[in-house]
Amino acid sequence: MKLFNWTNIRLILMIVLVIFLFSFTSKRNENRKLKKSVIVFVGDSAPFVKQETVNKLLIENNKEVSSIQKVNLDLNKLEAAIDAQEMIEKSDVFVSIDGVLKAVVKQKTPIVRVFDDGGSFYIDYKGNRMPLSTNFTARVPLVSGAINNKNNENLADLFRIIYDDAFLKKNIIGIEIMPNGSLKMHNRNFDYQIDFGKVINVERKFKNYKAFFQKAVFDSSLYKYKKIDLRFTDQVVCTK
Repeated sequence: MKLFNWTNIRLILMIVLVIFLFSFTSKRNENRKLKKSVIVFVGDSAPFVKQETVNKLLIENNKEVSSIQKVNLDLNKLEAAIDAQEMIEKSDVFVSIDGVLKAVVKQKTPIVRVFDDGGSFYIDYKGNRMPLSTNFTARVPLVSGAINNKNNENLADLFRIIYDDAFLKKNIIGIEIMPNGSLKMHNRNFDYQIDFGKVINVERKFKNYKAFFQKAVFDSSLYKYKKIDLRFTDQVVCTK
């Protein structure tokens, strides 16, 4: 049996040709310039950071994206630059087949706005500080009082519970952190104050509050109360 026959030779030539064409096409594709850049925000429909800000980071200070060659792109570097922006949680940067530089951007999610001696800022869903935006103001509960390393984790859990619950998110508009660590909350539509107490048994207290609220709405007694006391996990105490 011959080692080299016409069938084997043709097969080798085809493989060489495919490799050459692939290399040639890849090299040519790398040297092509980009057509445009596109920014896509996912999640919250209201951008806290402007598209222009992200676009400047994306094209690395080039005035026109069409001046950039694919071969000169460092996608990891671009993602790192965008992720370093204080309003951005995560980005995914890639080049589409048709030569469009795309960045899919997920913004941080503010869940409360804090006012303290240092000014005002948001707490995001992960429990980290987030600066205010000149582009958009989030409608979230306003928090006053001291947030520190000792209480930050427990408060962040409480803030997330409020944010994730449709009723609480609509109902609770303000939270006061008292010097002794207890909380007082304010309701959107009624004059009463909620004495929440310490940040313990949080889910149980909110469950009691929602059950009380539904009953009080039914018998139209909500307008009579000045204070709703949730400090006792087995009962709700109301003061007129």
